Amino acid sequence: MITNDEEQEQKLAYMKQDMEIAKRMSKIKHKIAVMSGKGGVGKSTMAVNLALSLSNKGYKTGILDVDIHGPNVPRMLNIEKEILQMNNEGILPVEVGKNLKVISIQFLLPSADSPVIWRGPKKTGAIRQFLSDVIWGELDYLIVDCPPGTGDEHLTILQSIPLMDGIVMVTTPHSVSIDDVEKSINMAKQLKIRVLGIIENMSGLVCPECGAEIPIFGHGGGSEISSKTGIPLLGSIPIDTTPKTQYNVLLTQNKESEFSNRIMEIINKIEKIMIKKEE
Repeated sequence: MITNDEEQEQKLAYMKQDMEIAKRMSKIKHKIAVMSGKGGVGKSTMAVNLALSLSNKGYKTGILDVDIHGPNVPRMLNIEKEILQMNNEGILPVEVGKNLKVISIQFLLPSADSPVIWRGPKKTGAIRQFLSDVIWGELDYLIVDCPPGTGDEHLTILQSIPLMDGIVMVTTPHSVSIDDVEKSINMAKQLKIRVLGIIENMSGLVCPECGAEIPIFGHGGGSEISSKTGIPLLGSIPIDTTPKTQYNVLLTQNKESEFSNRIMEIINKIEKIMIKKEE
């Protein structure tokens, strides 16, 4: 049983952490979450490619992986064996190249196949600690890779980060994915967080022989959500068939592929939205 004094101490500790989060986040110009109510639609792929491309454009960028149970960002960036370091000021993110910083629970696990078996409060505490204790420094962009659903992780991110710029929603053309993405959009509306746009991933399979796009998961799901909600469709991305030496598929592989071209078009649109917001 928690006494009144203990409850008061918890409230004060929470308020103190909120102040530290606000202090850390005030040094970051733009904060964007990548979400989808559905799993397996390519959220992490989109988040990683967005962060990579922004960093390659010269923006100081961070990517925060808050998928506690399935942290895939380190694997996609080929840095899963990295270990987080600390100093007197807090936690140091793993750096990739010149302009990209990365934080994931994976860096704290003993092995790549170690499960995280946590209830909601512990997940919330871990995410808030990443926000309050990580030394991001001054960034142009922080990209947050969220897990599927509309649960603890999403609420923690959307309610803890001050002045969140918005959310990029990822879907596939399939009706099951569309239904779940609409739930995430409604969550954003209830929390009064702007949805910047919708990405339709796996829009089709580009035939390597003739170049035709085969709609193996259906057609027009992203356009359907956009028409229904009034949220802009940022673009549709086909399945990439380029052989890969790493899991991530854009900037380390075939830059001339249709996949890469459409990703870059989407990223340029997001960049323009943020530039317009600064004006």
